[in-house]
Amino acid sequence: MTKIFSGLLFFISALCFAQNVKVEGTIKDSTGVALEMANIMAVNKATNAMDSYAITDDRGRFQLLLKANTTYILKASYIGFTAFEEELQLKFEPVVKNITLKQGVELDAVEIVHEMPVTIKGDTIVYNSDSFTNGTERKLEDVLKKLPGVEVNADGEVQVEGKRVTKLMVEGKDFFDGDTKLGVKNIPADALKKIEVLRNYNEVSQLKGLENNEENVAMNIKLKDGKKNFWFGEMLAGASIGDGDRYIVNPKIFYYSPQYSLNLIANFNNNGELPLTIQDYIKFSGGFRNLMRKGGTSFNISSNDLGITGLRNNRAKEIEAKFGAANFSYNPSQAWTLSGFAIFNSNKTDMETFRRTQVLDPVTGEPQTTQDVEEYSRQQNDFGMFKLSSSYKPNANVHFDYDAFLKVSKQSEDQSLFQTVTPETSQSQDIYVGKDQNPLSFNQNINFYYTLNDKNVFAVEAQHLYQDEDPLYNANLEDNPFPDAPFADPLLNLGLAPADRYDISQDRFVKTNKIDAKVDYYYSLSPRSIVNLTFGNTFSRQDFNSNIFQRLDDGSIDNLDANSKNDVDFTFNDIFVGLHYKFITGKFTFNPGVSLHKYNSANEQLGTEVEQNFWRVLPDAYALYQIKKSERLRYNYSMTTEFTDVANFTNNVIFTSYRSLFRGNRNLENALYQNHTLDYSKYNMFNFTNIYGRITYTRRMDAVKSLAGFNGINQISTVVNSNFADETISGGAGYDRSFERYYKASVGVVLSWNKFNNFRFDPAAIGAPLTLENSVRQENEQFTQSYNVAFSTNYKQWPNIELGYNLSINDYADNVFYNHRPFARMDYFFLERFTVTAEYEYNHYYNDAKTSNNEFDFLSANIMYKTPGSKWEFKVGGTNLFNTTSLNDDSFNQFSTSTSRYRVQPRYVLLSVRYSL
Repeated sequence: MTKIFSGLLFFISALCFAQNVKVEGTIKDSTGVALEMANIMAVNKATNAMDSYAITDDRGRFQLLLKANTTYILKASYIGFTAFEEELQLKFEPVVKNITLKQGVELDAVEIVHEMPVTIKGDTIVYNSDSFTNGTERKLEDVLKKLPGVEVNADGEVQVEGKRVTKLMVEGKDFFDGDTKLGVKNIPADALKKIEVLRNYNEVSQLKGLENNEENVAMNIKLKDGKKNFWFGEMLAGASIGDGDRYIVNPKIFYYSPQYSLNLIANFNNNGELPLTIQDYIKFSGGFRNLMRKGGTSFNISSNDLGITGLRNNRAKEIEAKFGAANFSYNPSQAWTLSGFAIFNSNKTDMETFRRTQVLDPVTGEPQTTQDVEEYSRQQNDFGMFKLSSSYKPNANVHFDYDAFLKVSKQSEDQSLFQTVTPETSQSQDIYVGKDQNPLSFNQNINFYYTLNDKNVFAVEAQHLYQDEDPLYNANLEDNPFPDAPFADPLLNLGLAPADRYDISQDRFVKTNKIDAKVDYYYSLSPRSIVNLTFGNTFSRQDFNSNIFQRLDDGSIDNLDANSKNDVDFTFNDIFVGLHYKFITGKFTFNPGVSLHKYNSANEQLGTEVEQNFWRVLPDAYALYQIKKSERLRYNYSMTTEFTDVANFTNNVIFTSYRSLFRGNRNLENALYQNHTLDYSKYNMFNFTNIYGRITYTRRMDAVKSLAGFNGINQISTVVNSNFADETISGGAGYDRSFERYYKASVGVVLSWNKFNNFRFDPAAIGAPLTLENSVRQENEQFTQSYNVAFSTNYKQWPNIELGYNLSINDYADNVFYNHRPFARMDYFFLERFTVTAEYEYNHYYNDAKTSNNEFDFLSANIMYKTPGSKWEFKVGGTNLFNTTSLNDDSFNQFSTSTSRYRVQPRYVLLSVRYSL
């Protein structure tokens, strides 16, 4: 197989590079100084087509691969210099061409670079869309995957030079701020003119250069002239051919003008296509950033949800989606911009899963108890998101922003399970579980930035979060899940009444109000040094109420005893002052800092209050070595105080699942962790190479850890502060290169090593309370590895292929799981009418003990027909053509291992029609 693959690549390369001539040289100014990132292109004089292009490296070098015995027009340009143009006649010998540019008034930028596939202007990379497309592309995602240095994953996340793109704009206007997926999956490919990658991005121009923005990457889409001031988009509808009743209706309408824009997207389908998942909803930020990201404190408001099952690889037995979204931007004046969006989504999902969970022995680590579960569940997830933003910039010195972001949802899941536990075979039983919740969050953000003069800049920022959660959990079991636990702890005894079936419910109500506010003052000591003084405050109040009750056989309600109730008020306050000094010397930038914090927290319950009050000094540091314009090495260090939220302070019992009880610890203290990050990046447009790497070391001290005890498969747990440090070393590296626009190759590796501690009730202490003194510490290590290699072509008139291989290895407590995933993709546009695409992936999933071994593959293919100039396109597409029925995955923690097999949608074929507006 390897020989065949190598031979195929050799044949393609030989065919494409035959009869080619290399033209190389340098571009310098009149004094002999090399011009880095100058543009040069070769235009075929006979066809007027651009056959090759290049961007110079730090030594001004370029190289072009051109057809022999052909006449070309060489064009070179550089910002601030007069453009160069000269005719070049090639024969069969290599040519050396050194070019000198003279300083002067440059020609209009469009006239100089309109044909250049890639141009670089400072921190902005501009890709010309048409230079990388061949007619098979239908959406932005298809184009991005062909750009050098750009990657798109299955979730619609975009990475450039290994950094995630956090903001997507169209014509400078936000496109559903807070997520790139909607744009990547929906913006039509034929509307694209330029794709701008904005590195070191800062939405507030006054703060550019004052803050460290190297991690911030945004993307702006420039539309073709025919798409401006006109409605454009597409209407798509399809239905299944043959068996089944699959359908899809997917209209998309867009309008852009200098004054306003409007985007409308809808998608109704039952073919497994998910415009947004519940996981997307949870992480959808609405563009809100962590205001205290450099403050030295981590206080995360956790979600008190019910653990509604998430989709694996966005696949399930049945999926039905209904989605609608609108995004607008309006400029009442040149200084004032209003924008916002509304998103509605409804997903109905049926899942069928077989899961094996093994509880590990706390001493030997060997399986102690095994649970086999056949699970059937139906989910209904309805959610909406609404954002309104206002930005006012009357002049270059004043910037005022206000944002409001509302998230509402209604989520439910009904599960039917058949459980068998060994060696306790008597625990085989039918179980029914119901989950309902209607969480709401409302986030507001107000910012004011003022530049007094060249030396003084002020920034005032504040955020408020209101969150309301009401999860309801119900479990109906044949057997009492918590009989006579082996712990002498009355607080862990539910006191359930005898019943034919145990019908147990719990409702929880959690309200959160959190305010973050800070004032930053920046003073420029010189053009290369800045002092930043920060005053800030975080205040949070959380109210937590829970109640466990039992419905008896006669229908009456037993509210159980006081141990099943919680009523907790938790307040947290952090007042701090920070000082940072940023200075540049040569190629180095340094930004050390320190912050002084006064912390106050208190949890009030059971008529008493537990307080924590202390001061802490937290250092941080940043350093940047700008090796070259396109090469940098960066280091970050931070020390952070971490606080948990109200759920972990509950003194009484919480019913977390049909086989799990949890009790918090009102005496918990904060954790402290240190983080070191070193990353390197280099891009070279001379040979279109991109190299990046990152390594991170984290050490967590006094971390909040689980203390768990097991009675068979049933778990009772609490939380404690650990005196043993957890450590993580993670890193990744990538290399990708494009060759003459026609080839793109990449390799990547991601590694993560974790050492962490949890605590397990000591079996020798049966009859004693569930406390740290009666536990055994479990120290475990986990090592995960992921390796990727891919090669793709990008011809205009030939079939294009992408071949790749991914190997994932997960080593946890001597349980090693492997997944080998070769994949292939193909697209071909031919006869000016037909487009064929296909995607294939094969998975071989197994563990070293050979107790798990599963192979499955997926194939999807499409054929599309569209006559030149027509607005109509017809498509026949098939999904899961090999009719794979199920997939596998695994999960681990320090107490148990779990492997699952879950059903997926069967094969289906759809006929669809698309009309372009």
